[in-house]
Amino acid sequence: MSIARTPRLAAALALTLVAAVGCGSAESTGTGGTSAAGPTTRVFTADNGDVTIPVSPERVVATGYAVPALLEADAPLVGISSWKRGEPLMSAEDLKKYQELAKVAGESAAETNYEAIAQAEPDLIVIGVPKPVLADIDLERLEAIAPVVAIGPSLPSAWRDLSRRQADAAGALSEFDAVQEEYEEKAKGLKEKYASVLPQLKLGHVGAYGEVAKGNFQREFNGSWGTNVAQDVGATYYGQVKVKGGGSKDVSEYSSIEELTAAFTEADAITYSVAADGKVPPGVQYVLDSPLWKELPAVKAGRTFPVRYTEAATYRSAMKTLDAVDEAFAPLLTR
Repeated sequence: MSIARTPRLAAALALTLVAAVGCGSAESTGTGGTSAAGPTTRVFTADNGDVTIPVSPERVVATGYAVPALLEADAPLVGISSWKRGEPLMSAEDLKKYQELAKVAGESAAETNYEAIAQAEPDLIVIGVPKPVLADIDLERLEAIAPVVAIGPSLPSAWRDLSRRQADAAGALSEFDAVQEEYEEKAKGLKEKYASVLPQLKLGHVGAYGEVAKGNFQREFNGSWGTNVAQDVGATYYGQVKVKGGGSKDVSEYSSIEELTAAFTEADAITYSVAADGKVPPGVQYVLDSPLWKELPAVKAGRTFPVRYTEAATYRSAMKTLDAVDEAFAPLLTR
């Protein structure tokens, strides 16, 4: 469908195109746009190159991982993609904002609604998807609406830097820094709480994305979704993937259920991902039901711990993960 489908939409697009041209001419000077109060634009390095963006955006559209990050940073959002996977991790305030904002894209990049984005009249678009997924997005079409910065995930543990860059692009670092400080203070306290027990343990982690139909399970190592927040309180997950495949495949792997014994025999304790409501995902339940699981030393010793909120990708949501990790590891202090 054409962006300029209606006269009203065509007029809105014309205005945004004028704004985009203005940004381009400012960039060509090498100094960016300026006003009596100082620079109005700046050059931002993103996955899609160096982009001239407003210093203080007033109308921001966010998609993918940028959605929870910019909600938390209190950025001036006017449209977002759907982000259902993150709803259980949002605070009540952020969830309310999320529900009220116009949805201009679905769960996948291919579900981007270009007309809806144009109608939102953004002065900045922040795309939070992995680099390979950018191929599913018509960047030229978006760039005709507003400057676009693509800042997507790489390693799962890189959400810290990722969310900061997204907040920076949106001119919303003040609130971001406050939440980061709160998270780090909380993690520091828990690290001290478990200092007498966690550092001595070799840990293993069973991820939520094993495929029962294929008879495999997911093992996560340091830096993965299920492990990186626990690491902030002193946990260490031993081993590494056999063959690195880039991104999350650098820190997690899928093995046949027959390899369960070899994977976790050395583990002093094993954590495993569960849903926000505590329910065990099918891929994890498959492991827990295996006769091989019941013979593992950590299982026989009663040192298996379910952890909720392992998909946290922002500091505020990761505080929920810290609480879940504290709840999971609490029995270690009573033994």
